[in-house]
Amino acid sequence: MGYMRHRTASFAPIATKKARILILGSMPGIKSLEMRQYYAHPQNAFWHVMAALFDAPVDTYALRIALIKNNHLALWDVLKCCERHGSLDIKIDDATIDVNDFAAFFNIHRRITHVFFNGTKSEKEFRKRVLPFLSQKVCGRLVLNRLPSTSSAMASLTRAGKIRSWQAVTRALKESLTAVLSLHGHSGPSPGTSRGRFHA
Repeated sequence: MGYMRHRTASFAPIATKKARILILGSMPGIKSLEMRQYYAHPQNAFWHVMAALFDAPVDTYALRIALIKNNHLALWDVLKCCERHGSLDIKIDDATIDVNDFAAFFNIHRRITHVFFNGTKSEKEFRKRVLPFLSQKVCGRLVLNRLPSTSSAMASLTRAGKIRSWQAVTRALKESLTAVLSLHGHSGPSPGTSRGRFHA
């Protein structure tokens, strides 16, 4: 018979007004919903990847939240609610999807310059249901990139491989912060900096 279909709802974002990088998933899995924590399933590599990128402890959820906030990151999901069988993205009923209010989010978090998608589903739904309704001003400041899913379902890539791919986050963060220093006359522009580019 398989899993029963349940109505699920995502969490509030983890973000401060200093955030420059937004990381987006699709919808928390069953374990995350039970624990009320982002990426709570022990086989999901997300927090291991973050720990490697920022050389920070992730032993408790409080430390995980601190890692996000202290490194100018923000964490959220594209979907506000949906109906789904189990935890996999492919089990989401697309007809039941409602997305989060990104217009309001980007209005508050005006320093965000890069959005990284944790896997294919989050990017697909953002481009389909969010991007067309954002203002030109917001779109013009954002660079969008999809990264390999940290889920164990993405078994074709090792954890080390995922860490290498996700180094794009730290490079983008450096680019964003360097651009700010440049505007204030502290250094030259970061090579490769661009705005309004949307990468697959």
